[in-house]
Amino acid sequence: MGTPDFAVNSFHALCREFSVVGVLTQPDKPKGRGYTLTPPPIKVEAEKLGISVYQPETLKDFAIKELLEELSPDVIAVVAYGKILPSYVLDYPKYGCVNLHGSILPKYRGAAPMQRAIIDGDKVTGVTTQLMAQGVDTGDILEKAYVEIDENDNFEDIHDKLALCGAKLLLEVIDEIAQGTNTREKQDESLSTYAKKIEKSDCLIDFTKPAQQVHNLIRGLSPIPLSFTHTPDGKLLKVVKSRLVSTDGICGKAGEVVSVDGEIVVACGMGSVALCTVLPEGKGRMAAADFIRGRKITAGDILS
Repeated sequence: MGTPDFAVNSFHALCREFSVVGVLTQPDKPKGRGYTLTPPPIKVEAEKLGISVYQPETLKDFAIKELLEELSPDVIAVVAYGKILPSYVLDYPKYGCVNLHGSILPKYRGAAPMQRAIIDGDKVTGVTTQLMAQGVDTGDILEKAYVEIDENDNFEDIHDKLALCGAKLLLEVIDEIAQGTNTREKQDESLSTYAKKIEKSDCLIDFTKPAQQVHNLIRGLSPIPLSFTHTPDGKLLKVVKSRLVSTDGICGKAGEVVSVDGEIVVACGMGSVALCTVLPEGKGRMAAADFIRGRKITAGDILS
């Protein structure tokens, strides 16, 4: 059971080592300006390998009970599927439902663990395999693997690192289950945190915050959905890439452009950041230097 790109590495790893009897994924969804009906990445990969794909609108009211009986899986691997599994699904496989989650549980349960770890300035994250139970990411932990977050890693970087790391871990865990050597660890509820879905309000850059926090927000939301600010004429300016210039001292009013020498250097509540790549309203992504030349943003302007 899986849907987005994050699940692709795990899917291929499982196909190499085990008999995958079927794939459940989300229904095709309209995308782009033409609202073209687009299949999930996992569906595309499964069809390449000739594996049966099922896309139920709901799992409620025993909607897939007959399908489970038909496929008769020993274990269900779940990677970013996107639906809550009812108890009849959780209880069906002999060895349970094993979920791969993009954080070190019980920290960052929920929808956006990778983004939240970067935004919060964490230096380390990782993946956790858990035996699924009722609740959001509350099941017993099977195995964990850790991944460092580098200073300039963005969401895409961490996503790709964890997808690779997670595929390897998932294989190891399911092999342990098959051999009967797996162990289980209860989650410490006192340490749990929730990584809520990214909303538009989360994406607005607050330059009154320290430069490190601003940089963390920008990279945590890149390449999608992107953080944003507004130019003095009220136009939306999304930020694709930034770098820390300084982390201490006051170099101007928060949001003030203090330099436009190839990059847009902006003063923060403490320190400053350089906006290196931007997405102006109505335009494509471009280097900050091109935006400076085209829009003539100048030192002293306020981004708000």
